[in-house]
Amino acid sequence: MHMADALVVPAVAGTMYACSTAAAGVSVHKIRQESDPKKIPLMGVMGAFVFATQMINFTIPGTGSSGHLCGGLLLSALLGPYAGFLTMIGVLLVQCLFFADGGLLALGCNIWNMAFYGCFVGALLIWRPMMKKGATRGKILAASVLGSVLTLQMGAFSVCIETLISGVTELPFGVFVATMQPIHLAIGFVEGLITAAVLIFVHEARPELLWGIGSDGEVVSSKSRMSYKRILITLAVLAVLIGGGLSYAASAFPDGLEWSMEQVAGTAELEASGSAYETADAIQSSTAFLPDYAFANSENAAGTAVSGIVGGGIVALVCVACAFILRSLRKEKEPIHE
Repeated sequence: MHMADALVVPAVAGTMYACSTAAAGVSVHKIRQESDPKKIPLMGVMGAFVFATQMINFTIPGTGSSGHLCGGLLLSALLGPYAGFLTMIGVLLVQCLFFADGGLLALGCNIWNMAFYGCFVGALLIWRPMMKKGATRGKILAASVLGSVLTLQMGAFSVCIETLISGVTELPFGVFVATMQPIHLAIGFVEGLITAAVLIFVHEARPELLWGIGSDGEVVSSKSRMSYKRILITLAVLAVLIGGGLSYAASAFPDGLEWSMEQVAGTAELEASGSAYETADAIQSSTAFLPDYAFANSENAAGTAVSGIVGGGIVALVCVACAFILRSLRKEKEPIHE
């Protein structure tokens, strides 16, 4: 559901940048109040994991469309909504700058549509209330599916609103909504199942890693079957295998947004002109060393695997660096007791 720049006018893009920046600012403030060093490597590993899984488009049967994991709810169920949101920003930023996935002008929209709802609505209004009295497989499955479906519907509807306000006449609001919502309902259901599978694995292996379990958000003690180091290694290996191997098996069908645009406008690539679009495209063209997850000007299939591995590594470094910076700022602010 990565929006291209042509879908929004600069005023809408700027507004969504402001909204996403405000949410990021609140997240930074909240994280600086926390003291959990174990969250730092988990942010890196899970950021890489979500980056890799987003490369695996799964086919929606009978539609000619495909979908992929967004990952906001998954990240927040493990990291909390604030660290989850910043990790999602890292994923989307790397995708945009280095792989030209989603427009640079539209990045604020993509952060809001793909990260804000999953991390805050999904985690705070669905996941935590449902886990208030403890987690079970059934509750994790229900929360994952409900949260993924609802937040993806909200994200899809926001895309329609943003194009409406931007005056994209090729995508009439009523028809676009009627096309976008059903296909993303199916995509959200599959994302919920994937999210549940990962979270149930973590719950069985290391239950204290799940966020928001208990009446006041405290972790309910339970026997761990896997060490913290081992579960990090397991998730990291899965990220490499998914990004470097399973990405070859990704569906060739267009994703839900592209498919909807083709159904309504007859094309998934609209055009827009103006200095803002030209500047954003120039910046993105200069930074994207693996555009569309492939070697530039090459049809070598190895580009997909390289993109999955390299991209996951960059996301991990960005997320870990961000976490260390925030932690160091927190220490500088702490009073010195003599």
